[in-house]
This record gives sequence, structure tokens and C-alpha cells, in this order.
Amino acid sequence: MSAPRGQFSSRFGFIMAAAGSAVGLGNIWGFPTQTASNGGAAFVLVYLVLAFVLAYPALMAELVIGRHARANIVTALGGLSHKPWLSRLGSFTGLYGVLTASLILSFYTIVAGWMMSFLAASVTDIAGLDAATAWLTTMSVERNLLFGFLFAALTLFIISSGVQNGIEKWSSRLMPLLVGLLVLLIIYVLMQPGAMEGLRVYLMPDMSRVLEPKLIISAMGQAFFSLSLGVGTMLVYGSYLSKQDSLPRLGAIVTVVDLGIAFIAGLLILPAMFVAKEAGINITDAAGNLIGDSDIIFQVLPPLFDSMGGAGQFVAMAFFALMTIAALTSSISMLEVPVSLAVERFDVQRPVAALAIGGSIFAISAVIIFNFGSLFGWVIDLTTKYSQPLLGVMICLFCGWVFKRNQLLEELKQGHDGLEDGLFWKIWPFYVKLVCPLLILFTFWQSIA
Repeated sequence: MSAPRGQFSSRFGFIMAAAGSAVGLGNIWGFPTQTASNGGAAFVLVYLVLAFVLAYPALMAELVIGRHARANIVTALGGLSHKPWLSRLGSFTGLYGVLTASLILSFYTIVAGWMMSFLAASVTDIAGLDAATAWLTTMSVERNLLFGFLFAALTLFIISSGVQNGIEKWSSRLMPLLVGLLVLLIIYVLMQPGAMEGLRVYLMPDMSRVLEPKLIISAMGQAFFSLSLGVGTMLVYGSYLSKQDSLPRLGAIVTVVDLGIAFIAGLLILPAMFVAKEAGINITDAAGNLIGDSDIIFQVLPPLFDSMGGAGQFVAMAFFALMTIAALTSSISMLEVPVSLAVERFDVQRPVAALAIGGSIFAISAVIIFNFGSLFGWVIDLTTKYSQPLLGVMICLFCGWVFKRNQLLEELKQGHDGLEDGLFWKIWPFYVKLVCPLLILFTFWQSIA
């Protein structure tokens, strides 16, 4: 490796980058509807507990491996053991993580492109360009290719600039902007008729449902996926951390920030859905459940913005700007996974690696666009439903069983004096060895059953 590795220059920069990776589109629209469908505040309570029981220990596994190895995911996992078969298994797991992150980014680019096109549509709507607005809001191959390309180019530009001048710089700007837009939108929506009903659904607990198996399984899945775990993004970000930083504290802060933003997003999405209901817009599916996933964004909210008159155009612009930022902060972490491998293992200059890999991933996005009906859902299931949980299990097992205990302790003690005497060291190793893998496998089995 001829090029020096980058490093985050501040704790704030890392926290913003890691939180940005975790706070994506699914987090913003997924958590609120999961909450509403699973007992309101009862789900929130279970989710918060499981985030620290399941997601935080798994996050720590990625961070500690990354900082210890100071390398990409393939080198990091492959270097944890001197035994040839374990080293090969680690390298294979890392390569599968690189492939999974790349495939996730391929469909994520398409969805993010939709957000950008609707953001552009809000501008053309304000300008009175009705034909352009209609084209921008109508599903077509041409529109999807154009805005997918623009989003991919934006992601590529940030990654090609490096860790400090790219990832850290832009995450530190975009994440505060995301939170600011979120708060402004919440204030506006809560002033609209019907918002208080949505707020009650979101915040009023049905404690009788706390022990429901379906609720617990949903909360487990949401807790794990909301922190962007299982594809190596946090491992790679951990490799850019200083040895003077306390990993347990930083991991806890990232977890709290992610949970906080997910919770705040619920204060926007659920009230907005019931404002839409007040305006006569259908917010339930054929079974009577609240509409979830991307259907909220494209079936419920655009008619709501239209019903708000002139103000709705500016609310739409702010909302789709928010969604575009959320998508971008996640996409840069996903592209960094394969780019870091190319730069370190094959001695490729970062801009060249970013262009080649980013271009290749967009080519996959284009294939999906041209075969949308058969490939889009298949790629999502392959990566998020099957690959990501299994990769999460493997990373936990490597951290708990392959990483030598004395080396693990020495790594964690750097930046955290006296850690071996604290509660974290007494509990976490057991969790990452047994509890996390079993919980992830249980959630995975239930989701595919």
C-alpha cells in the first residue's frame, strides 16, 4: 500500500459519518410505520432495549475489528487468524460483504434517484412547469437512468475526495442540515389538522403488546438494520478512527444519535399520514394496515403536499431534500466499502477506484432499471433479507471467537483506560460471542419463515 490511509480528524466527524450511514431512507420511513403497526410506544420501548442488547454489541464488533486492522473489510477479517482456513474464510466473508454493499448501493441508487426527481419536481412545480413536473413524477426508464446517474455521480464525487475532505467534510455538513429540515417539517406538520391523532398513535403505548412475538421480532430486525450493520460500512469507518478515541463511548453515541433521529422521524411521518387522512387521502392498505415502506413517500405524501396549496410546494421541496440527504449519507458509506478494498489491496488511486467501482455499480443499477419487474425486488431480498443478517452473524463470530481475547482487550483499552474493570468488558464479549449471533439468526429465520 503506497498511499497513506485516511483518518477522521475529529470525533464529531466520525459520529456524523457513522450516524449518516445508519440514518437512511428505510430508517426514516420504516421505523415510524413499524411503530404504528406494532403497538405505538410499546414498540418504541422494545426497540430501544433491543438496540442496545443487539445492535450496539454488533456495532462494537465492527468498530473494534476495523480499528485493530486499520484496513478494508477483506484484509481486516482475513488477518484476524494465522490459521489458513480461518484466514481464507475471513477473506471470503469480507469479499461477500463488499459484493453485498455494492448490490445494496445498486438498488439504493435507483430509489435515491426517485427522491432527487421528486425534489426537482417540487422546483418545477413552483416555477409552473407542469409538463416537466409530470415527467419528473412519472415512473420511466429515462427518468430513472438520469437521476440514478446524477445521484451516483454525487456519491462518487464525495468518495473520491477521501476520508477527511470527502466523507467527514460532507457528513458534518449534511447531517446537521438533515436534522434541521426534519425539525422544521415536524413543526409545520404538527400545526395541521389531524396531526395530533397521528401523534397519539405514535406515542401512546399499548403495553399489553410488549411481549407479542411479532412485535419483538419486528423490533429486533429494525434495531439491527437501522444501524447499517452486516455489510462492513461501520468496520471500514472504524478503521479510520484514532487510537485515542474510546470505542465503547463512540459506539454508544452513534447508537443514541441513530435512535434519536429515527424517533424524531416518527414525529414527522405518522402525524403527516394522519394529516393526509384528514385531507381525504387513503393511508391504509386492503387489509386495513397503515401503508408502509416507499408507498408512504409516493402514494400518501405527494397528494398531501398538493392539498396544502402554495405552502405545500415548499414543504415538498424541503421533504425531498431531506430524503435525498438521508440517501446520500448512507450511499457514501456503502461505496467506501469496495473503494477502500481497491485502494489498499490493488494500489489504485482513490479517484480512479471511485470512478471505476462507482461506474460499475451504476451499470448494475441500469440493468435493474431495464429489468425492473424481475430484478429490483430480487436484489433487495438477496441483500437485505438474506445476505446482510448472515454477514452480521459472521462478523460477530469472528470478533467473539477468532479475535484473540487479549488482543481484543488491548484494542479496546486504547482510548478507554480501566475498561477491563468496567461493566462493558464483563458483558460485551459474552454478547458478541453468543447472544448477538443467536438473536440475529432467530430474527433472520422468522423473517423468511
